[in-house]
Amino acid sequence: MHQPVGAGITPGSGPGHLGLFGYDPIEYDVGRGILSALGIDFDLHTGDVAARGNFCTLDAAGQVTDRRAGRQPTHRGRELCDKLSGIKIDAVEFIIRPVKKYRFLLVMRGDGLSADVTDTDPHRSGVEPQAAEANSEKGRKTAALINRFVTAAGERLQDEDAANGILLRGFGSLPDLPNLADVTKMRCKAIAAYPMYRGVSRLIGMEVIENSDVLDDKHCALKHAWDTGDFFFVHIKKTHAYGEDGDFEAKREWIEAVDNWLPQILELEPDVLVVTGDHSTPASLSSHSWHPVPVLLHAPKTVRPDAV
Repeated sequence: MHQPVGAGITPGSGPGHLGLFGYDPIEYDVGRGILSALGIDFDLHTGDVAARGNFCTLDAAGQVTDRRAGRQPTHRGRELCDKLSGIKIDAVEFIIRPVKKYRFLLVMRGDGLSADVTDTDPHRSGVEPQAAEANSEKGRKTAALINRFVTAAGERLQDEDAANGILLRGFGSLPDLPNLADVTKMRCKAIAAYPMYRGVSRLIGMEVIENSDVLDDKHCALKHAWDTGDFFFVHIKKTHAYGEDGDFEAKREWIEAVDNWLPQILELEPDVLVVTGDHSTPASLSSHSWHPVPVLLHAPKTVRPDAV
């Protein structure tokens, strides 16, 4: 078992992955917005502040009834992003880009901005979205701008049935991290479909291979690139998504599908194979949790098996 960040801490996927790749997530605090931006190949500038956004459902009292707005499909996400385009407040530009389904990227561009602000996402239903607050004096201007933007966005979405509000989290600016390939002297490649995981891979210097969530596609990509890489990160999204949905059976079936894929991976004769996760997502909680994460390490040439 491993603890992605530390005992009792419920990590986000970004810090969890940084921990897997050897970066101390406490020392390297990377906002989720930065990972989303890199995941969709957005050209971030120095000084930009990026955040991950969700379209959400608000009731008549302004409380969150669904943090994911019924999991709006990607084409609807694009339409909703178009509704929010062009907002500018006090010479600060608010750039909106669709990511996937109900998720979007917000990038603030202008002078004097700081990512030292809190989320507006309360991370639960039955309460109102939070006002952004500054964590320090330098974040005061940005927090005020965020709150004005949220109000403006709500006015543009007020006629929507499901996606009539937005939630923002993971504010960040471009960090300076050691390059994984330089540190390890390995050719590092990522096979991932979801933008956030492509983003964290690019951030630390991996070559990202575009891919889908279909296991056969992942295997074709892995096999095709096998002789040109030394370290491969292969990401599986569905186990996490079904955990968040509280769907135990679907999660179990997907884990079994990955189990059935393992013999094909072993045919490639990897020196080391690790099967693990960036955090626990129990279906019983329908959310990330603080529980330690199982680790399977298979390295027959170099590591002796234990009794687990």
